[in-house]
Amino acid sequence: MAGVPTPPGQLPPAHLRVTNEDREHVVEHVKAAYSEGRFDKLEFDERLERAMTARTHGDLMPIMTELYGANAVPRLAAPPRMPAARPEAPPESNERLGASAAHLLALIGFPILGPLVLLLTGGKTSPYIRRHAMEALNFHLTVTGATFLLPFTVIGVVLLPFIWVGAVILSIVGGVSALSEGTFRYPLTLRLIK
Repeated sequence: MAGVPTPPGQLPPAHLRVTNEDREHVVEHVKAAYSEGRFDKLEFDERLERAMTARTHGDLMPIMTELYGANAVPRLAAPPRMPAARPEAPPESNERLGASAAHLLALIGFPILGPLVLLLTGGKTSPYIRRHAMEALNFHLTVTGATFLLPFTVIGVVLLPFIWVGAVILSIVGGVSALSEGTFRYPLTLRLIK
């Protein structure tokens, strides 16, 4: 009968239609098997397509049988869980100051050297400082490149002062964002350093 749940430990009748949840459950098993190296890419794609287009439990059962053998019960065997990424601890005050300095040192004449020094020193011990120093360094490398390349065009000569003013404003915004434990991405930046 439709709508009556299958008792634990028993396979549902092959003619019953599957739900999206049933399909997703099998897809998770297929993904887990692929991540364990039990399938190559072609086999993974083929099984994934079969699972996503399954209409009945009879369509899903062969996939689970290929994974776990003849006694596979799709509702009982939960897919292996991937370890959750450990949340990064909030930055300490000295980390926030270092990250802010990576952005603000451009204002006193060290647009590339400041973030580079912070990346090489504080970035080794603090992912927070590293993230902000890399972003500031990439931005200031982009601005420096534009400063040298744009004067070759007439429009570039006109744009250059606006780019410099924008760089000062964005450096201040980046520094304030780093102090307030935020993330900041400079716009129109070539991210050469990763």
